[in-house]
Amino acid sequence: MEGEFGKEDAMSRTARPDGRLNALRAQGTVNPHPEAVSDPLFQEESFFDPRDAMQVKYEMLRRVRREGAPVQSAAKAFGFSRVAWYEAQRRFETEGLAGLLPKRRGPKGGHKLSGEVVAFLSEVRSNEGSLPEDVLAARVQERFGITVHRRSIERVIVRQEKKRPR
Repeated sequence: MEGEFGKEDAMSRTARPDGRLNALRAQGTVNPHPEAVSDPLFQEESFFDPRDAMQVKYEMLRRVRREGAPVQSAAKAFGFSRVAWYEAQRRFETEGLAGLLPKRRGPKGGHKLSGEVVAFLSEVRSNEGSLPEDVLAARVQERFGITVHRRSIERVIVRQEKKRPR
């Protein structure tokens, strides 16, 4: 092994402390398929970590844009599909490096529980005390004509209680 940025053997790569992996997990940037990265850069250099999805995507884009590699071969060498390369390129061009971060899928919040609905729930609870969530769900159905699961109401109540000063 030559040091932090030099070459190292396969044995020392597998013995790497999990501190970096823990940091990647905390940031949500763990590559779900590091074993699919076959590019020599990630096999021979300690600086390049196939577990870091953002770094892998950036190097994949750079390989095509700066070195002129074909999209298909670069995508394969970095463990992605050709479609994933184009998606990464589009997001990089519009959002910069942040575009290479994984995006949370699905709804980004309680889309049914608007501020108006949350205020209504808060008002009902302050006027009538602690009612069961299924009763609150029925009240929301009556007032707004929307069906809300009792668990969603429970989460809103917990969030409100955390925000309340003690």
